[in-house]
Amino acid sequence: MTLTKADLVQKVYQTHNLTKAEATETVEAFLRITKDCLAGGEDLLISGFGKFNVKQKNSRRGRNPQTGKELILDARKVVTFKPSGILRDSINGVV
Repeated sequence: MTLTKADLVQKVYQTHNLTKAEATETVEAFLRITKDCLAGGEDLLISGFGKFNVKQKNSRRGRNPQTGKELILDARKVVTFKPSGILRDSINGVV
């Protein structure tokens, strides 16, 4: 099952003393701050959850799998995630 933004808003609404509009704005604000941070090239560390890193990938040779033709893939930035030990243990059922 995938947790959607609407599901996240619903969970915030149910577990905190907020209106639906306030819960929606809270989730939107968190996502906006997260996007701005990562788009600016900064890493995002959430204690007890994990760290989002922005990494630079160099251009490289690639190949079109349908035609077999070689091409150059452009350099780009990617976001990676490394879970914290607490999250990893929680997922694996370690207490």
